[in-house]
Amino acid sequence: MKTAGLHHVTAFAKDPQENLRFYTEVLGLRLVKKTVNFDDPGTYHFYFGNQNGEPGTIITFFPFQGSGGGTVGKGQAGRIYFSVPKGSFFFWKTRLEKNGLQVTEQTLLSEQILLFHDTEGLPLAIMEDAQSKKSEWTAEGITKNEAILGIKGALLYSYAPEATIQFLIEKFGYNKIQEEDQIVRLKSSADIGDIIDVHLRPEKRGSGGYGTVHHVAFRTTSEEQAKWKDVLLAERLSSSEILDREYFTSIYFRERGGILFEMATDDPGFMTDETFEELGTSLKLPEWLEKHRKQITDILPGIKGDI
Repeated sequence: MKTAGLHHVTAFAKDPQENLRFYTEVLGLRLVKKTVNFDDPGTYHFYFGNQNGEPGTIITFFPFQGSGGGTVGKGQAGRIYFSVPKGSFFFWKTRLEKNGLQVTEQTLLSEQILLFHDTEGLPLAIMEDAQSKKSEWTAEGITKNEAILGIKGALLYSYAPEATIQFLIEKFGYNKIQEEDQIVRLKSSADIGDIIDVHLRPEKRGSGGYGTVHHVAFRTTSEEQAKWKDVLLAERLSSSEILDREYFTSIYFRERGGILFEMATDDPGFMTDETFEELGTSLKLPEWLEKHRKQITDILPGIKGDI
């Protein structure tokens, strides 16, 4: 078995309204699902992606109002890479700077990359990508020639980098394609969400809080998901049961470098409870929480738009 690459990356935020503004208005992603953290229904869970929220294009957030900032470091994904169409590098540098962001242009593993943080400190990057199909979703000031294609990959800060690399190669089917300046690049067969970089000498210890990544999710099929539990058991890695997340099912585990990984299915997707046109327009709750809708909406912070 191999993973087809990244399914999504989930991070912590602080202000739900600012989180919505930044990712839809500045980065131009589509809010494809507005729901709650199933383990903490008093907190939103926002999913952003391309027009359909296809696996590999999704970044999600738990915006905990009043939370403290985290420290980016070991045991986390340290940076999320977005892919954009070839030829749109200068557009994005200009757009980000016009929105008041500090942008650093850098060469990483022989590739030009824009490094920046969102408005709550989450490390992000933009890379050009010639292999992924263009997004059909655009925002004001962004055309299909510039619109973000999806998640290109993530940079991992592991407590045991060599063990993390070995696991990704031997169990997930990634291939090592490059190494430079203490970063090893691994690639899957996917068209989108195909890159994992592993830093060989991360310095700080990570701690959770807004501006940090909670977990990295990889794609699996429904038929293979239970088999991954057997793989993890053989590796002496404990994992969760298969959990129903409404739009996919998941298992969670910490790999040997301390990073929380998820194996998430492509199906059933985000149009199980909304049409294409309705995606992200109202607060969706799973059946077992629907009976508590009033209590939940009384607790959730107000945001613009229907909830």
